[in-house]
Amino acid sequence: MLALAAGSLLALATCASAGAAERPAAAGERAAAVPARAADAERVLKDDVALAPGKGGVIRVKETIVYQFAGHSGFRRTFPTRTHESVTQDRVYELGALRATSPDGGPTRVSTSTGDTDTTVKVTGSGKLTGRHTVVLEYDLRGAIDQLGSAEELRWPAAGGWRVPVDEAGATVDATAMIRSVNCFAGPLKSTIGCTQYYTNHAHTQGVYSQREMLPGEYLTVVAGLPPGTTGGHAIYERRHTVATAFSVNAVTGGVLLGLLVLLGGGVAALYLLRGRDARVVGKHASVGDQPPVVGAEFEPPNGVRPGQIGTLIDEQADVIDVTATIVDLAVRGYLLIEEEDRARTGRLDWTLRRLDRPVVDLLPYERILLDALMTGRDGAPRDAVKLSELGGTFATKLAQVRAAMYDDVVKQGWFARRPDTVRSRWTVSGIALTVLGIAATVALALTTEWALAGLALIIAGAALAYGGQYMPAKTARGSTVLAHTIGFRAFLERGAIPDAEHTASQQRIALFSRFLPYAVVFDVVGKWAETVKDAGERAEGADNLYWYEGPAEWDLSNFAESMRTFTLATSGSISQSRGL
Repeated sequence: MLALAAGSLLALATCASAGAAERPAAAGERAAAVPARAADAERVLKDDVALAPGKGGVIRVKETIVYQFAGHSGFRRTFPTRTHESVTQDRVYELGALRATSPDGGPTRVSTSTGDTDTTVKVTGSGKLTGRHTVVLEYDLRGAIDQLGSAEELRWPAAGGWRVPVDEAGATVDATAMIRSVNCFAGPLKSTIGCTQYYTNHAHTQGVYSQREMLPGEYLTVVAGLPPGTTGGHAIYERRHTVATAFSVNAVTGGVLLGLLVLLGGGVAALYLLRGRDARVVGKHASVGDQPPVVGAEFEPPNGVRPGQIGTLIDEQADVIDVTATIVDLAVRGYLLIEEEDRARTGRLDWTLRRLDRPVVDLLPYERILLDALMTGRDGAPRDAVKLSELGGTFATKLAQVRAAMYDDVVKQGWFARRPDTVRSRWTVSGIALTVLGIAATVALALTTEWALAGLALIIAGAALAYGGQYMPAKTARGSTVLAHTIGFRAFLERGAIPDAEHTASQQRIALFSRFLPYAVVFDVVGKWAETVKDAGERAEGADNLYWYEGPAEWDLSNFAESMRTFTLATSGSISQSRGL
């Protein structure tokens, strides 16, 4: 029997040694990489680890360390206690019941510190140490045994993780059942280089592993295959908190996000229906407004409604084009004369706005403010004329007052219950505030929970509210009636022609077309309507100027369409440079 056992042991050792010998070059290279050391250099002389797997997958570990000290009070050993298995999941190894003893006065005080993927065990004494000392480190290990198919596998970097070289490392796995297979690796954690030697004893209940000469940071990883049910142990997994997990979609987070979106989106829609819906005028309600409902196209603008008012009514904003149309309207109504300068003489295209002597009693507040802004110099002194090129940047404050007066006017006319700009600002600010709150909530939830999608719902709702705030101003029934009439009038202007009347003289037709031109500016059909004025002028004998627009020498109404198009663009540009709009 003794001969048989010895023969079996010899066969196993020979097999394991042969497996290790398959990589002789790698082993030789590692040995050559270990630098020559002085006899008293700090290092691990021997690191011998005994692992005893038990029920529940708890492994009792006893590590006997023979350490060569060179003036330090202790040592540190690093254990890999967490590996990133996937983007959202970590495998965890738990160390517990750490304690240290020493038979020859070595350090025994144990402390730990945990990093992202490892735990550092520090063993220290009361003073600086020299020479060799033996320290016995004991701990309980959980999570190193996992179910692998129909068997259990123990895999653990039993020795290593030192900051100094290791002369000799060894490990044993003592199982309560027959060990089916053994393996071991030396080097970095994921090394595939086999260790110096590994085998099982004759009863196959103990795995034996050894490695000589390890560099700082290297490990001796042991593997033992056990029969199913030997310990009942299993790997420990934890969900890793990352950006991916914070925004993960599952039944709960998806349902919460959908519910919040429906609730918040429904709330925004309800607010729009209650606060931002125009009071559309139909049938018997039409009498509330200025004009009856329009069928087809009208040949007249709404009664007494100025171009700037129409522009503000249509898009609920006092735009640059509305102010430009008001300047043209002031000229058509006899408050200004627009003089086009001779480009051949001045070297550039410019216009002079000249104030005419006419009472301003019939002007609306915003028109008076605009006229004063045009005819007030930089020093505050009144002036009779101003070049269009001189307007840029000179009357920003006055233009802001013009806008405010235009908004006040549409409320005074009863077309809006509240100033459109105030309503827009209120809802937009509320949306921005909700968006900022959503961003803060998303960040907080992403850092602490997996419910960050709920914060995204707030961001989406806030952005929708901020965007939807531009459409919140609501026209009254009176304003909707005027708008309905305006739409019919716009269709007429877009056609650019009216039925000829034989009894209407050409000069009267020019005056009629001139009166409608400011409205064409608002409706962005100035090119087509200016062509209409040009055609009327060509049929009028001696019509080389308008009563409100004068061109340079050799200019006549055949040039009016291009002149008017250029004038409106230049005026809008000068106003925009003022930073008031």
